[in-house]
Amino acid sequence: MDYPSKLIEEAVNQIAKLPGIGKKTALRLVLHLIKSKEENTFALTDALSNLRANIKFCKVCHTISDTELCTICASHRRDRSMVCIVEDVKDVMAIENTAQFNGLYHVLGGVISPVNGVGPADLKIESLVNRLNHGQSEIKEVILALSPTMEGDTTAFYINRRIKELSVKVSVIARGVPVGGDLEYADEITLGRSITGRTLFN
Repeated sequence: MDYPSKLIEEAVNQIAKLPGIGKKTALRLVLHLIKSKEENTFALTDALSNLRANIKFCKVCHTISDTELCTICASHRRDRSMVCIVEDVKDVMAIENTAQFNGLYHVLGGVISPVNGVGPADLKIESLVNRLNHGQSEIKEVILALSPTMEGDTTAFYINRRIKELSVKVSVIARGVPVGGDLEYADEITLGRSITGRTLFN
């Protein structure tokens, strides 16, 4: 593709690195930014720069936060007897949108995938075990809310094996979520029912 400007080409190449965006879509976005008011474009670049400079991860559950302790972990209204284990921050957002869960979370940062070179040590599993050991008096149930894929199931089995000696109930969300699917694509009603209809993990 020929570009009338090297500046446009550079912007297109950078935007096209985002997931789900090809060169044509990136070009449309760049041309839109050029046509927009200057302050709108600068507001976008300022927001992105501020995001990268100041975003934090909760020191307890590892979700994205503006502060060292996220609003969910800091809230006194949450049920501290339940911890929902999820793969990514997107899953926290998806479950929160169902309004069916009032416990705490633990974000693993991925799932075990030998094909992709991701092992247990690459995830936040050790911090989960430490969290359960230190907060055992409060935490009564661990809910494995991982996508029903081979990698998700492998991760669930590994976590269950690591914590089976602890006096916590281990449950898994009901399989209302289709096997092989991702939580972020499940509708809110199905996901909500999966949370409320969770079963013991075995």
